[in-house]
Amino acid sequence: MATRVIGIGETVLDILFKNDQPQKAVPGGSTFNSIVSLGRAGVPCVMVTETGGDHIGDLICKFLRDNGVSDEFVCRHPNTKSHITLAFLDENNDAQYTFYKDHASAALDGKLPEITADDVVLFGSFFAINPTIRSAVSELLHNARKAGAWMYYDINFRKSHIPDIPDVMPNIEENMRLADVVRGSKEDFEYLYGLSDADAIYEQVKPFCKRFILTDGAREIRVYTPNEGERTKVKVERFPVQPIETVSTVGAGDNFNAGYIYAKLQGLSTPSERVKMAQRWSQDVCRQIGNNISDDLRNELKNEKI
Repeated sequence: MATRVIGIGETVLDILFKNDQPQKAVPGGSTFNSIVSLGRAGVPCVMVTETGGDHIGDLICKFLRDNGVSDEFVCRHPNTKSHITLAFLDENNDAQYTFYKDHASAALDGKLPEITADDVVLFGSFFAINPTIRSAVSELLHNARKAGAWMYYDINFRKSHIPDIPDVMPNIEENMRLADVVRGSKEDFEYLYGLSDADAIYEQVKPFCKRFILTDGAREIRVYTPNEGERTKVKVERFPVQPIETVSTVGAGDNFNAGYIYAKLQGLSTPSERVKMAQRWSQDVCRQIGNNISDDLRNELKNEKI
C-alpha cells in the first residue's frame, strides 16, 4: 500500500435538506469526502486545505482526526469564516446545491507536505484551479509529478463557475497534463466544452491525459486506456451502473474516486476491478444521508484484508 494518500481540495460544512427541512450537517467537500472515506477504510491520509478559525473549522479538523486523517496541513485563518454548502435533495434524492464561499479570500499559506514517489495525490474541483491560490497549488502538483507520485484529477466543475472558464481553462488543462488519471462527468464537459458525446469529450482530454474515466450519473461508465505500444490505439471499456434505491446522491462521485484509489492500493490493476470497487463505494454512500462510506462497508473491507 502507498505511504499515504494526499488530498488537495476545499472544505465546507454540508447541510443536507429533504422536503426543505434540514436532515444532517457534516463536514464535506469533494476531495475531503474521498479522503475521509479512505481514512475510514484504514488508508493513511492527509488533507491539504484551508478553513476558518471559527467553530466550523474546529469541527472540520476534529472530523478529519476522528476518521484517521491527519489535519497537519489544514491552513487555519483566524479572521475568515469557514465555507458552508446547502444541499437540497429532490424527489429522486439528487442534490441541488447553494454555496456560501468566498473563493477570492482563499489562502494556502501554511505548512505543505513533502511528496514522495510512494504517495498518491487526489485533487480536483474549483480549489485545484482557483486563480487566488493557483501558484501554491501548481507548485505542489508539479512537485508531486517530479517526485513520481501517482496523481488522480477529478474535474468536478460546477455550473456556477461557467463565467470563470476563460480564466481557469489553462489551469484545468495543466491539471490534466499532470495527472495519471482524469475523471469527469458528462455534466462537467457540457459546462466546459458544450459536449455530451463521450468520444468527442475524450478528444478534448486526450492531448493532456490519455487515461480517462467518464461517469454519467446512473448511466454507463466509460474508461479510456491507451494500448501499450500502440500510439494511436485506445481501448474503450463500458461498465453498466447497477440500479439501486438511493437515499442521497451527495458524495457519490467523491466516493467513486475513493473506491477507485482504494482498489489501486489493494493491487487491483484492471479497469474492471477498479471500477467495480469504485461503484461499491459510491453505491454505499448513496444508501444513506452522509458523505462517506458506512460502518458496514468499512467492516467488510477490514475483514476482506484478513
